[in-house]
Amino acid sequence: MHTRRRDLLGWAASGSLAAAPPLSILASACRSAGEREAELHAEVVVLGGGLGGCAAALAACRRGRSVVLVEPDLWLGGQLTSQAVPADENAAIETGGSTASYRELRERIRAHYRDHRGLTPAAHASARLNPGGGFVSNFCCDPLAALAGLDELLAPHVEAGRLRLLLEHELVRADLEGDRVRAVVVRDREGVERVLRAPVFLEATEEGEGLPLLGIEHVIGAEGRGEHGEPSAPETADPLDQQAITWCFAMDHRPGEDHRGDAPEGWDRWGRFVPELTPPWPGPLLSLTGSHPVTLEPRQYGFVPPERGRSAPRTQHPNLFAYRQILNPEVHADGADLCAVTLVNWPQNDAMVTPLFGPGIGPAERARALREAREVSLCLLHWLRTECPRPDGGQGWPGLALRGDLLGTEDGLARRPYIREARRMRARFTVTEQHVSPVLRPEVDGVRRAARFEDSVGIGHYRIDLHPSTSGRNYVDLECLPFEVPFGALLPQRVENVLAAGKCMGSTHLTNGAYRLHPVEWGVGEAAGAAAALAVASGELPGVHASSSARLQALQEDLTRGGALLRWP
Repeated sequence: MHTRRRDLLGWAASGSLAAAPPLSILASACRSAGEREAELHAEVVVLGGGLGGCAAALAACRRGRSVVLVEPDLWLGGQLTSQAVPADENAAIETGGSTASYRELRERIRAHYRDHRGLTPAAHASARLNPGGGFVSNFCCDPLAALAGLDELLAPHVEAGRLRLLLEHELVRADLEGDRVRAVVVRDREGVERVLRAPVFLEATEEGEGLPLLGIEHVIGAEGRGEHGEPSAPETADPLDQQAITWCFAMDHRPGEDHRGDAPEGWDRWGRFVPELTPPWPGPLLSLTGSHPVTLEPRQYGFVPPERGRSAPRTQHPNLFAYRQILNPEVHADGADLCAVTLVNWPQNDAMVTPLFGPGIGPAERARALREAREVSLCLLHWLRTECPRPDGGQGWPGLALRGDLLGTEDGLARRPYIREARRMRARFTVTEQHVSPVLRPEVDGVRRAARFEDSVGIGHYRIDLHPSTSGRNYVDLECLPFEVPFGALLPQRVENVLAAGKCMGSTHLTNGAYRLHPVEWGVGEAAGAAAALAVASGELPGVHASSSARLQALQEDLTRGGALLRWP
């Protein structure tokens, strides 16, 4: 493991981004990889190193607490890095639509581009630099740059000894005593197990896999309409109604080159696959026609890769290449020699057949779900190279090439699949459609606002965005008001010393579609980390902030001082 990490550092420094500085967090992990403590003690243990887990660890460390952060991958950052998903954000993100630390992360990533990527003078001076030029948000960057930004935030705490990273460690089991977690056992890639002990544990895993391990009651898939009275919920509960997962990949287009090869595994199935959905999908998945997420009517897409040195052009229909473009040659001083790079997380590579977990889903079924996600993505790439309609009437773009150098992989796909929907804890409070829908909220003084939570610990804004599901449901895409994050949604109903620090918070199948995005996940993690730090300092359980108005006020004031917004203007 030590050698593998060192080799990856060397690879990252010698690849196409040779100007990138060493990743000091990984270097620190390398230095400690040989340590074989059988038992580690900390004040806070964070399970999961995605955006929520990183925010939680940062918040606790900045408040002087000792933290162990456990992550199964070699990369921290979850959906922004190892899953390779450019940030989905709200329109106010630059000035006040997130916590100050999330905006600090964005600025550190921008600084990485200015310091190490050779930008043009105009791009270097741009206060709102969009390095990739994609239009999914005003900030599209490549995963290596995002990893460097996270490194800058967390490295000082690693170096000071407050933060201990256990990368490439899987959760194994937990030691429970009544309604408290006493310890968690993790295992590294070489089979070495460690016992982690702390007064407070934070669940920030990508799939909510810590919930069953920690003995926390939870929900999988869709609740029935009768459980919370949500008008848009299905009539009956279906744990296998889970949003599609996506195995993202990065690619550029090199005119004059031919990267076509034999048809990939699964082509006989996916090459002409028509999703069986309700309402119906309009035709083959691998095409430039899909369902419009809101109206569910057929929607036409465009696909035209840019010329070398240029950003993706506008097309009559939305150009998929431009959608999540993560490298824009036009902002680089040597851009004339560069090819634009796009991140492929499109309707066409949603894997919507086999659920990832739930009743009847064992190791074989899970492996099949992951295999299908990889096959769909590689078959989409083959289709783009060989059959995709071109504006000149021809078919296929043979010059499309995978860019695994930006994703930390040899096969060109992301390190991990993009998991939109985790297991969700049965929390003391659950955010429902009625709390955030403009159709369901009352009008006051001519304005409809999302529910106001007295225990708010953060804010967010995104549509209720559910991709097609493994139950055969097509999109559910609903308008959503700017919302708050209630502290009660971070607290399990029963287990006393665990907090949700990510997507496993108390939301429903529907509201998860709005609360799962990058800045909201970060904000949930930051709130959990701050609450854990205050609980440790006072010697109390985290739930005291919910049961004591004075403690709740102290938490909210602490978050506000740290740059979190608790209310929308």
